[in-house]
Amino acid sequence: MSILDVTVVSVALETFAREFDATTADVAWTMTAYTLALATVIPLTGWAADRFGTKRLYLIAVALFTLGSVLCAIAPDLTWLIIFRVVQGLGGGMLMPLGMTILTRAAGPERLGRVMAVMGIPMLLGPIFGPILGGWLIDVASWHWIFLINLPIGIIGLVYAAKVLEKDDVQPSETFDFVGMLLLSPGLASFLYGVSSIPGAKEESGTAWTTEVVATMVIGAILTSLFIPWALRKSNIHPLMDLRLLKNKNLSVALITMSFFAIAFFGASLLFPLYFQMVRGEDALHAGLLLAPQGVGAILTMPLAGLLADKIGPGKIVMTALAVITVSVGMFTQIDADTSYVYLLSALFIMGLGLGGAMMPIMTAALATLTDHTVARGSTLLNIQQQVAASIGTAIFATLLTNFMQEKKSIQVAGEVAEAEARGGDAAVGELFARLGLTPESFQSLVDKVPGDQAASFASVFVVATALVGLCLVPAFFLPREKVHAPKDVMIGH
Repeated sequence: MSILDVTVVSVALETFAREFDATTADVAWTMTAYTLALATVIPLTGWAADRFGTKRLYLIAVALFTLGSVLCAIAPDLTWLIIFRVVQGLGGGMLMPLGMTILTRAAGPERLGRVMAVMGIPMLLGPIFGPILGGWLIDVASWHWIFLINLPIGIIGLVYAAKVLEKDDVQPSETFDFVGMLLLSPGLASFLYGVSSIPGAKEESGTAWTTEVVATMVIGAILTSLFIPWALRKSNIHPLMDLRLLKNKNLSVALITMSFFAIAFFGASLLFPLYFQMVRGEDALHAGLLLAPQGVGAILTMPLAGLLADKIGPGKIVMTALAVITVSVGMFTQIDADTSYVYLLSALFIMGLGLGGAMMPIMTAALATLTDHTVARGSTLLNIQQQVAASIGTAIFATLLTNFMQEKKSIQVAGEVAEAEARGGDAAVGELFARLGLTPESFQSLVDKVPGDQAASFASVFVVATALVGLCLVPAFFLPREKVHAPKDVMIGH
């Protein structure tokens, strides 16, 4: 549910704007606030898990996420909804690294691939089915239910986790890294805010590099950069994010591979529903349903990929899967406004087959050689990296799509005419026609070109996506190609 809630709200933004009489920019904060809360709390999770125990912290995270969900459902106005989304994000941000830590410790290195494959199902399907669930709940009930649905699931999760998870055996923890917290948490939040603001800035002002975007990104980058030497120093204070784990070659290679993959995958995931909605005229619900073949393909290959990762190591599986994804994304470079749905859904299914064999084996490679003591820190590092890469990927692809579309005269003119009509009616449209030298016939000719030009813009962005996925093959080549064995007594980085 924490993964679903990153995307489930996306289809409710128009409803929020109408219900709360707010602008699109204002309601977008319901998504941004959740993301920033995730970025703030994830770095704290590794230390907190060591200090308080994974079970106790997991129960707190589920309770906080569930409470935040209920508060969101009863929010009286947009300001309170944004505040409650932060509460929800603080709980949701801890759930993924904690869940990964609990499962990794329970599985051990011999079964890690299979367990990661199970965990990968919600990680891959959450972004795909979030908009479907959100659209359906809004259609059959109301926007309140995209949050209220978390209440029964949260209660079941609390009761079940309290019963089945083993009691914590907490060891004395290092002193809390206050300096690291003051550098890393606001640094990540500031940087991600700047990155996530790029598409909106580009659309509104014509340039991605507004003062707000540049200032927040620079501040975030400076704070995060200052954290690096602080984290690498020798001290009795354990750093908030343990960069010394990067001495582990498998972890470092897996993180680099995952960074490229997350940028390409999460960025491209933005394009598929937009293509179906903008070019093919589908509503949000049907656009989401058309992505189902991707999920089906992933479910088919993920268990097998997890089993093979345990038996023969993740390297060969990831290389094969990335090659399949590269081919499938490349198929989208050939789309136009009338591309057969059979072709589109086949490409998505093939992509799903590749996704099922890529993401979780990469994570298996990252975590398999960590000892029990360092698993929580490694999970935190992996989740931070994935959050940053996903935000960067989304910003890159949204900005590229805007750039390509702004270069098309038909799209530009159609947008200007629609804006003039909304602003001043027929009189404003007449003035615009006169200024641009348009006649009704020439304008209609341009309008007829819009779907084709939109599709061409998407195809151009998919060329970049194909190149990025293909680039993942370079670091993936260095992933282990045999069964991974974890050290029993040696702590990574010491």
